Amino acid sequence: MVRRYTFALAPLAAATLWGGMYVVSKWGFGLVPPLTLGFLRVALGAAVLYPLVRRRDVTVEPDDYRGFVLLGGWVTATIATQFVGTELTNASQGSLLTVLTPVCTVLLGVAVLDERLTRGKTVGIALATLGTVVVIVGQYRLSSLATGDLLGVLALVAASVSWAGFTVWGAPYVRRYSAITAVTYSTLASVPMLAVLAGVELAARGIDPTALPVTVESVAAVLYLGIGATAAAWYLWYKGLEYVDAGTVAAFFFAQPVVGSVLGVFLLGEAVGATFGLGGGILAVGVWLVSVTAADRA
Repeated sequence: MVRRYTFALAPLAAATLWGGMYVVSKWGFGLVPPLTLGFLRVALGAAVLYPLVRRRDVTVEPDDYRGFVLLGGWVTATIATQFVGTELTNASQGSLLTVLTPVCTVLLGVAVLDERLTRGKTVGIALATLGTVVVIVGQYRLSSLATGDLLGVLALVAASVSWAGFTVWGAPYVRRYSAITAVTYSTLASVPMLAVLAGVELAARGIDPTALPVTVESVAAVLYLGIGATAAAWYLWYKGLEYVDAGTVAAFFFAQPVVGSVLGVFLLGEAVGATFGLGGGILAVGVWLVSVTAADRA
């Protein structure tokens, strides 16, 4: 029985690693500008991943390098819009907009990969979406949803679409090579793109790169984002695509804001909203339903 659901462990672990990313990113922006922090995050992630692929002696077809560059573009768009959006919005908006990512992934999977939108998956995604909204509404004041920057909201919407693109267009490369190969080359391709954006950002803000603070806090933020939230989490996310379709993997993204709320309780002393248990239960049922549907087809 357990082996039928092993495909769920990788994307669920990825969502867990991403759970604290909003808090760490927001905190890190006080030390390093968002696009620069995004560049450092991805550069470190690529540095961790590349030696692992080199040991495998994988041969990539020349034509597929263009595909990895395209995936690198999706990575760049995701990181840039996500970090800029995070800087300009509040926690409630960031958490609520998170639910767009799996929904966009499911729709793109149907449109691009001809994935089947079964009744079980549809109901499961709908329940997971509802559960996430219930958790967020109970965790934050609704009035705070209107206090963020519109540009930030639009940036987070773009980030959701971009990550969906990275997931869906990356699926064929994951299955052709492996999760570790696909995520490594796409991450490497994004490094020079983000380097350009970071350089423009620093120049526009009049910041000397050598003047960026090297403190315990800034190093810890980059290490968490680069190793945990990028190298490990992106590999685990793509690992799920080795077993099931993009729409099924997407369902586990809903766990991210719930994990973030739990971490907020234990690490920041935040209170749990009154509807946390109810929303978490609905979300769990939705994800379970998607998992059962995928396991039955496996």
